[in-house]
Amino acid sequence: MKIVTVLGARPQFIKACVVSHAIAQSTLSEVVVHTGQHFDANMSDVFFAELGMAKPAYQLDIHGGTHGAMTGRMLAEVEQVLQAEAPDLVLVYGDTNSTLAGALAAVKLHIPVAHVEAGLRSFNMAMPEEVNRVLTDRISKWLFTPTAIAAQHLTREGIPAERIIPVGDVMYDVALHHGGSVDADGGVLQRLGLQPKKYILATIHRAENTDHPQRLDAIVGALALVAETSTIVWPVHPRTRAVLRRAGLLDRLAKCVTLIDPVGYLDMVQLEKYAALIVTDSGGVQKESFFFQVPCVTLRDETEWVELVEAGWNRLAPPVDSSGVAGHIAAAMNTRGKDINPYGDGHAAQRIVERLLSV
Repeated sequence: MKIVTVLGARPQFIKACVVSHAIAQSTLSEVVVHTGQHFDANMSDVFFAELGMAKPAYQLDIHGGTHGAMTGRMLAEVEQVLQAEAPDLVLVYGDTNSTLAGALAAVKLHIPVAHVEAGLRSFNMAMPEEVNRVLTDRISKWLFTPTAIAAQHLTREGIPAERIIPVGDVMYDVALHHGGSVDADGGVLQRLGLQPKKYILATIHRAENTDHPQRLDAIVGALALVAETSTIVWPVHPRTRAVLRRAGLLDRLAKCVTLIDPVGYLDMVQLEKYAALIVTDSGGVQKESFFFQVPCVTLRDETEWVELVEAGWNRLAPPVDSSGVAGHIAAAMNTRGKDINPYGDGHAAQRIVERLLSV
């Protein structure tokens, strides 16, 4: 059986590494297509190298432009790959434009789709990611869910039970495999002169924050307030850096926050694992903070990972005003949530491959 896997963004490389490894140990064959959605070396190449992934068979180099333009170009080029490869199924991950383009290209060619990390919902259709995941779930044949809540969402939406396959979270697989090998010595901590549990890690990249001047200003103001008493490190996404520069906020931030370029996966794990607190708008980072037992503040109005909020590991801080966000950050410091285990046992990738072998 031949699988074509469509990837394009940093979080997908992380999720795919354990599944691709499990595929390589089976009788399945895999052809990886990289759309190029994340193209910077620090956002793409380093992940393949560090995570032990083979170089993609296809590199489409599609990035930039509007959501519609990017997705349309991906759809056209992925379709050509699928026609040439004639796979038995297409595997997609998460909620990016690459995810939707891969799923649409496949289903229009009558190739069944498997969706890893299915069933997540923010219930905010203004988010491009929510549109991508809802549409992808609707047209996928195999929906691999990371949590019981994700499976419940699909059931309520009328998805037949035989298409919903609970497996656990592949990101937990990765955290167990790679996270245990990362300690506080060397790496980015040494390069930046950081002491474990003596800094706050920030990551902000979502359009709902970066493209909204008032929200972005509230975030920058909050970090400036917190930086008066705490060290803050922010690996800045290239697009976010450009937005901050255009808004005239980059120089202000650079005076009080340590701004660095995006880092590889292992450096990011080190930053997450040894942070005192993580401030983010990333879905994946919310989970990784929990994997490493680090409190988290999420700069959004809602989250897909509601179980972490309910258990006290994460708290939502809509970036409406600087003082409010800064207050949430101060309140989260040195907190600990309840002991929960919502993401499986670290064998999600194996379960995915076992299910695909049975089709």
